[in-house]
Amino acid sequence: MSKIELIGFEGRPIRSLFINNEFQLATGGSQLEVENPTTGSVLASVSAAQRQDVDAAVSAAKSALQGPWLTVTPTRRGQLLNRLADLIERDADDLASLEALDAGVLFGESKGLHIPQATETLRYFAGWADKIAGQLFSIPQGYSYTRREPLGVCAAVKLAPAIAAGNALIIKTPELVPLYAQKLASLIKEAGFTPGVLAILCGSSSVAGQALAEHGGVKNIAFTGSAPVGREILRAVAGSNLKKMTLELGGKNPSIVFSDADLDNAIFWTTLGFTANNGQVCAAGSRIYVHANIYDKFLLAFAEKLAHITPGDPLSGKTTKGPVISHARIIQEEIFGPVASIAKFNTEAEVIEKANATEFGLSAAVFTNDVHRAQRVSEAMECGQVTVTCWGMLHANTPFGGVKQSGFGRDMGEEVLEAWMSTKNCQVLYSTDS
Repeated sequence: MSKIELIGFEGRPIRSLFINNEFQLATGGSQLEVENPTTGSVLASVSAAQRQDVDAAVSAAKSALQGPWLTVTPTRRGQLLNRLADLIERDADDLASLEALDAGVLFGESKGLHIPQATETLRYFAGWADKIAGQLFSIPQGYSYTRREPLGVCAAVKLAPAIAAGNALIIKTPELVPLYAQKLASLIKEAGFTPGVLAILCGSSSVAGQALAEHGGVKNIAFTGSAPVGREILRAVAGSNLKKMTLELGGKNPSIVFSDADLDNAIFWTTLGFTANNGQVCAAGSRIYVHANIYDKFLLAFAEKLAHITPGDPLSGKTTKGPVISHARIIQEEIFGPVASIAKFNTEAEVIEKANATEFGLSAAVFTNDVHRAQRVSEAMECGQVTVTCWGMLHANTPFGGVKQSGFGRDMGEEVLEAWMSTKNCQVLYSTDS
């Protein structure tokens, strides 16, 4: 396949860095090559942001916050997010194709799952934009009220909650899969967002990512990625301006199948749990524990299910599993690919101990028809999310995040809004006659 060129809003070529609502080349013409994981050939060359480009994005964001974005009402912020969701739906085929090309995600999976999740999230937080409020308190000889204020210039991958809260945002795309966000940038401009409020930078973690982490003008970073990179960002934040942080650092997630589980249902979800998105998902159920009484039967059914997988080109309707883009010890370390281990257990206490015997704590799945057991095991799991008789199940209105070395803070739900705001307390004393 030859290289591709992206054409954006008003027919203009997309040149990778999106700053102040304009596409531009990186300082010095620096570039990254994007590989097609299906063929191994070079898919596209994109501009790679340098420190000067990060400075320019931060400066544009500050200007917007101190000028036109300051007067945009919460209702208008919600309207912009809803408009962006509409445009994503309109261009779903283009976006799904891009995700298939550089990330290897099945076209149907992207269009049928990822894009609906994105639009659901945008619309959910659009609804929150005009409902963020403070509190009123009575104090001696006066009153106190709180204001929930945006932090300012922030950096993240997910834009909806940050924008709903009134911030300006710089998105640093993953260097291996930048194309989806380049298309998104053209839709941001078309939606009518204030120039400077949203920037999208492609670049390496060691240059663009490090510059954002160290930048004194950035007030919050929400990072999703590997634990080693998360630690580097945490050190950079500690050495700069102590900006707020949310870290979602992946997991080594257990799926537990008890002997009374619906076997067909468990097979469906456990196979999906480590192969969805080609296994390149932080919540992948890569450790499967099966009760000894059904272990052999489970293995046979599991193997039969996987035998029908058809690998190949993610743009082909015949393909059921695309290529991986990233290439550990199977029981302890995150693989970030379609690899799972299966082990047997005999008792509830034993499997709880095994499930928790990892430095990660993102997600877990429990398969049982005993509601009391489901509750006991869910409460015993050392992780941020537990699903019962299913796997994954991410929703815009429910919080998602981990514990231990899976990070801290939450994505999604009302809870995530706190990460993008600060609370100011204003106290007023009644005037008294002297």
